[in-house]
Amino acid sequence: MTALLSDPRLWWRLVCAVVGGLVLGLAWQPYAIWGTVLIGIPLLLIAVHGQRARRGFGLGYAFGLALLTVSIGWIEVLGTWIAALLILFEALFFGLLGVALVLISKLRLWPLWSAFAWAALEFAYSRVPFGGFGWVRLAYTAVDTPLAGFLPLIGVPGLSLLVALAATVFGWLVLRVLRGNRPRAEWRPFLLGLRRPAVGVLIGFFIVGATGATFRGLQFEPAEGTGKPVTVGVVQGNVPGRGMDAMGEARTVTSNHLNQTVELTARWRLGKVPEPDFILWPENSTDIDPMLDINTRLVVDSAAKVAGKPILVGAVMQGPGPDERQTTGLWWDPQQGILGRYDKRNLVPFGEWIPFRAQLLPLVPILKEVGPQAIPGTRPGVMTVPIGDREITVGDAVCFELAYDQTIYDTITNGAQVSMVQSNNATYGGTGQIEQQFAITRARAMETRREFAVATTNSVSGFIDREGNVVHRTQEFTAASFVVEMPVRSAITPAVLIAPWLDRAMALIGLLAAVVGGVGVARFGRLRKTGQSPAREPAHT
Repeated sequence: MTALLSDPRLWWRLVCAVVGGLVLGLAWQPYAIWGTVLIGIPLLLIAVHGQRARRGFGLGYAFGLALLTVSIGWIEVLGTWIAALLILFEALFFGLLGVALVLISKLRLWPLWSAFAWAALEFAYSRVPFGGFGWVRLAYTAVDTPLAGFLPLIGVPGLSLLVALAATVFGWLVLRVLRGNRPRAEWRPFLLGLRRPAVGVLIGFFIVGATGATFRGLQFEPAEGTGKPVTVGVVQGNVPGRGMDAMGEARTVTSNHLNQTVELTARWRLGKVPEPDFILWPENSTDIDPMLDINTRLVVDSAAKVAGKPILVGAVMQGPGPDERQTTGLWWDPQQGILGRYDKRNLVPFGEWIPFRAQLLPLVPILKEVGPQAIPGTRPGVMTVPIGDREITVGDAVCFELAYDQTIYDTITNGAQVSMVQSNNATYGGTGQIEQQFAITRARAMETRREFAVATTNSVSGFIDREGNVVHRTQEFTAASFVVEMPVRSAITPAVLIAPWLDRAMALIGLLAAVVGGVGVARFGRLRKTGQSPAREPAHT
């Protein structure tokens, strides 16, 4: 980065990288300006093309800082220093991307390999470190585009590759224009020569877009499902505060959900809404372990008994060890109590658990605010539970888990017939996080071809159909409840089966492309030092 800033001739490249990151950040919600993908990524390619690896890292890092500041700046509600540290760290991945793009630019078909490099980037930051933070993936920008039709076939990883490829091919075309530095007399034949690749790119875009639009209607089972549908009452109880203070009164939050459940019960008994088979409460609808605290247990049990229906409760449970806790979904039957349990598997580092806790707590005392160390669950989010005179397998994902492919796929492959999301977004109310998570949920619905019922404490609950359409949606900072009918499904889309392998393969291809490009650069450097002339290579524009 220092070398970059010391050379005035490279300032325009830095401007391209920063502007590219800022513009690309607008592709995600709440802005959702998808076309900025075709501007932001090409600007990064222009910035790094023909540069050395060290400069590529600096330009990629600057690009990442700008992109993440726009797209996940909402993390600032947890504290400015937390947001700064996360963005500074996550931008390192984009620095490595800049290096990969520099090396790959020496290869034939470099736009293709560049798209695979982006796939490798998403693979890495979705897993490393501490489970990763795969929140800003290109697939999530495309939920309202024709390309979303590919989701049930190639999943989120494959769609990210398609979006990246569209952007890198467009970047290749722009670079061809920028390299047209020639006398005025030669411009006419140059532009005529450019017409063919430009037309080819446009035709390719049209074919891929039209194919995706056709696949938007692709289904794998009847609309009515494979059995008697399930009717779900969704409860959003509201919380007493906002931001970091949103969940400060745990008993009030649980009481709010009881009150809204009573209101919903009155409405269905008056015939104003259909009678639900069970009721969905959000994550953290009780922050006190109902098995250890008798008052909390009475409140939850009262809600189930008043409704006469099972409730999927979001609870914080103590254990399994001292000073430990788990974020849990509990299937609470009005007669028999707890009949099913799912413990959240994907936890938020520094939000729910502290890496290197023993070493960091003495150095950063504010981390004590995180509370007891959260322990991840080990089993898929499915519960086979009784509903009336039948049993049904309910799939459950808790908030942050929506961003983890395998966690969602596991619910489907382990027999989930209906899909629930329990979430507590109260801390992020009024920020872009709310819309981003809703878009991720829509992508999951399209990818799995399953309906999703979403319950949050106070920040956009809703119902999303299997084509990603928002059928019902609540307002933020309000108490609300509604009833939806969900088909029982058993079909498994190709994406659920192949996307995990596709993800790994794409990442490996991106890595190998960078390695091959690096070997070529190293070989060329050795030849220059010995005074040999390398074999003439064609221009790779």
